[in-house]
Amino acid sequence: MGSSPNSKPKIVRGAAGYVLEDVPHLADYIPDLPTYSNPLQDNPAYSVVKQYFVHVDDSVPHKIIANKDSPRGTHFRRAGPRQRVYFQSDEVQAAIVTCGGLCPGLNTVIRELVCGLYHMYGVKKVLGINGGYKGFYAHNTITLTPKNVNDIHKRGGTILGSSRGGHDTTKIVDSIQDRGINQVYIIGGDGTQRGASKIFEEIRRRGLKVAVVGIPKTIDNDIPVIDKSFGFDTAVEEAQRAINAAHVEAESVENGIGVVKLMGRYSGFIAMYATLASRDVDCCLIPESPFYLDGPGGLFDFTERRLKENGHMVIVIAEGAGQELVSESIQSMQKQDASGNKLLQDVGLWISQKMKEHFAKTKTLAITLKYIDPTYMIRAVPSNASDNVYCTLLAQSAVHGAMAGYSGFTSGLVNGRQTYIPFYRITEGQNKVVITDRMWARLLSSTNQPSFTIAKTVSEEKKEEEVFKQ
Repeated sequence: MGSSPNSKPKIVRGAAGYVLEDVPHLADYIPDLPTYSNPLQDNPAYSVVKQYFVHVDDSVPHKIIANKDSPRGTHFRRAGPRQRVYFQSDEVQAAIVTCGGLCPGLNTVIRELVCGLYHMYGVKKVLGINGGYKGFYAHNTITLTPKNVNDIHKRGGTILGSSRGGHDTTKIVDSIQDRGINQVYIIGGDGTQRGASKIFEEIRRRGLKVAVVGIPKTIDNDIPVIDKSFGFDTAVEEAQRAINAAHVEAESVENGIGVVKLMGRYSGFIAMYATLASRDVDCCLIPESPFYLDGPGGLFDFTERRLKENGHMVIVIAEGAGQELVSESIQSMQKQDASGNKLLQDVGLWISQKMKEHFAKTKTLAITLKYIDPTYMIRAVPSNASDNVYCTLLAQSAVHGAMAGYSGFTSGLVNGRQTYIPFYRITEGQNKVVITDRMWARLLSSTNQPSFTIAKTVSEEKKEEEVFKQ
């Protein structure tokens, strides 16, 4: 299932098909650990809450759609504060690191981790690791306090800096051990979480009392299990500016076409939700839904019909869409960045050029095309109000879990509830748009674009019938 060979998944089974995919705990490999009363019981902020400690058996179902004969199914441990904790406040030396590409909300997560540790549990020693994973063994650190992180949520990027790659498990764990760090908070995407899983396994092998906690970060929303990743709402909202600009440009000239490329290496969630939110998009192209250019029902054919109907057109394309059509990508498909991601060709530029060449060749319509790529503008903005709240929940849940002795887990939202998810579930696959689902059908209904796969199948069947008749 993608878990490390050093440890087996913790599976708890109950009545009526109940399955709990539990997360590791320090007590699993360190015997006779002392426990302490949770300092939250004396925290005035929590005194008004009737039941602020989570029951030890509370869990959250992975799937909530069921019928009367359905088994109870897979559950994850519910996040939140426990009555007993496994760390005393003055013994905690926490470390926070951000890895991978930028995403709205990184600074908010850092701020809430620091403030949560300080204000909820009285933890005063928090280190920020500079420059991603390599910062652990490059000895790049800064001291983080509520005072120096107070306003960082208003800024984009990450105050800790970030990088791709640089993961060396032995060097990182050596650094953690040498510095006396006993709580590690790792913010990053699926590749970063795989690295976090390796760090946890090495810490477990050495028998260290160190909690390793992941906070999932991917602007593409492609991490499985969780409802959504932080920064996604902000990205969809910010994408509206680019789509609106493309629409204004397109409708201001005769036969105007606006092409907007959005993030989405393997998953087209940003493109899909931005299209649904905009209502100005005529065609949305994503990696999960193949399309073709030439022939009846193809993109060129649809574009020509839409221009004749409306006089203008807006196309939104995810960066990973149509890569198989880009002939130049054959060489680059084998190349990867430092995080192991495939290097993609700029499909937005490619499709814009193909559009121009097609209409110049056929001379059916004289088009004016404008191409907009807002990728780095979207990544660099601060998170919006919705994402700020979500980042707070993720960070505080992560702190509660670490203090309660849980380790080797990712803090994530499942069916609207904060949960602790074992690393192997986060890294075993990718969350992708299901083009047979209602949400994609809603998009097709909104744009009135063809389902290119179906159109191509019908076209091929007609050709086969004609050949058969001959």
